[in-house]
Amino acid sequence: MTATTPEKVPGTAFDHDVVVVGSGFGGSVAALRLAEKGYDVLVYEAGRRFADHEFAKTNWDVRNALWAPALGWYGPQRLHKLPDVLVLAGAGVGGGSLNYANVQYVPGERFFSTGSWAGITDWRRELAPHYETAKRMLGTVEHYPYDGAAEQLMRKVSVRLGVPETFRVAPTGVYYGTPGREAPGETVPDPFFGGEGPARTSCTLCGNCMVGCRVGAKNSLTKNYLWLAERRGAVIEPMRTVVGVRPLDPADPTRGFAVTTERTGTALTPKDRRTVTAGQVVFAAGAWGTQKLLHGLVACGELPALSPALGRLTRTNSEALDGALAVRVPDVDLTAGSAITTSLYVDESTHVQNVRYGKGSNAMMALVTVLAPGGRPLHRRLGFLLGRLARHPLAELRASVPWRATERGVIALVMQSADNSLTVSARRGMLGGVRLTSRQGDGAPNPDWLPQAHRAAEAMAAQLEEDTGVRALPRGSWLELFGVPLTAHFLGGATISSDPADGVVDPYHRVWNYPGLHIVDGSAVSANLGVNPALTITAQAERAFSLWPQRGAADRRPAQGAPYVELGAGRGARLSRS
Repeated sequence: MTATTPEKVPGTAFDHDVVVVGSGFGGSVAALRLAEKGYDVLVYEAGRRFADHEFAKTNWDVRNALWAPALGWYGPQRLHKLPDVLVLAGAGVGGGSLNYANVQYVPGERFFSTGSWAGITDWRRELAPHYETAKRMLGTVEHYPYDGAAEQLMRKVSVRLGVPETFRVAPTGVYYGTPGREAPGETVPDPFFGGEGPARTSCTLCGNCMVGCRVGAKNSLTKNYLWLAERRGAVIEPMRTVVGVRPLDPADPTRGFAVTTERTGTALTPKDRRTVTAGQVVFAAGAWGTQKLLHGLVACGELPALSPALGRLTRTNSEALDGALAVRVPDVDLTAGSAITTSLYVDESTHVQNVRYGKGSNAMMALVTVLAPGGRPLHRRLGFLLGRLARHPLAELRASVPWRATERGVIALVMQSADNSLTVSARRGMLGGVRLTSRQGDGAPNPDWLPQAHRAAEAMAAQLEEDTGVRALPRGSWLELFGVPLTAHFLGGATISSDPADGVVDPYHRVWNYPGLHIVDGSAVSANLGVNPALTITAQAERAFSLWPQRGAADRRPAQGAPYVELGAGRGARLSRS
């Protein structure tokens, strides 16, 4: 069976061929690759568009650093609370690329062979060319050109933990300047796309990547995919929140969709409700945004045939955020560099990276407290905290206050490829709409603390004290103390599967029972990676859109429910790094 492209459906006219919901790593690929194939593409983004100089100087500028539309704050850093995890995500034109730590790893073998997509195809082999395309487009640099205090500390920590062979420099998507003669702060014509991209300024090592790069060195999506997509005719509308997606003909969802948006803002902001029609819709609002929207569309009856697997196999990348803090500012600069620059493995499945914010960006450090052992009742954890305060009151208090905290320590981002998950579901909100909630899911329970993370934090504190001569203590978070971990990589919940009972999208990223709907963001990542997911989300999206037909051409993809066919890379990945 050959599918008919929506623009050829008899008697149907659409405002747009494709509406894309979100402009992060999946949505930006959709915008460029579909525009290249001749589609009329409209991208809705709930957040604002930032010029480089409009990012906050530090994250204490909460209006420009944090996302809280009810308060009129439209920064790139989202925070979402579930019963089982605190989620850090992104907002704005460019999505998570605005505030991620620039890291672009290809995951290990376990990722490709576990989860709901296991056994459909050889995912490592099939995605391999698309990882290479993603690296070219995102400007992946395999060699970080600077070796500062934090990098040297991590190298020594790998020895202290007995795993020196696992230490490596992280691959990052940052423009550091001409390889071999890097000059911080130097502005040059587009070095990536043969002059078609924007001029770039090389990294000044300010450390504020996760607040938003004011220099223009970060290879955010506004510098590559979205920049090029807009020059091929894709239209991006910021500050529009999608609130409805419904089939134009409920009896035949191949006949197109109505997409309804409202103006993003406070309760007093005029809603300016609008509806457009499209032949196809791509959901790419991030794992949190896509899940919340889809759960809401099920609850209000707009997409009643959506798979019951929605929300299952939601992942946190099995993460913890711990670290080490000195009681006063040492004589070495721990803030100089890009956000994440090195990593090591505590064991075969536990990956540890150094993380930094720049000078003055201490707001998130208000979450820091004593590193308390988990796996015990809350009163025992609180007892440990009180015991530490009683024995070392001055040191513990000085290590816990956010004052100049980014200059005093190193954060440890710890990730695992373990097969654990949460199940996310929806309940009615007090003011209407839906609220997401969570419970433990399939596989092992999602951990509320990681012993390996504590080992790493303790080793980092000991090494920091040895290197600087200043007393240093291992640190955890207040939320972890209460059994709630943090994750910067909320994933899954709308996973790939060979059957709608097991996942939300088919192997071509089409939504089961609604083949004109597609999901290409982190919610379609179908297993814990144990590494940062940006490159994988981009590669999965590159593969998905390489298989779309040119506008008006026959669709090579088999009908939903037919046996899987490996089609190979289609057209669409023509642009590459020069």
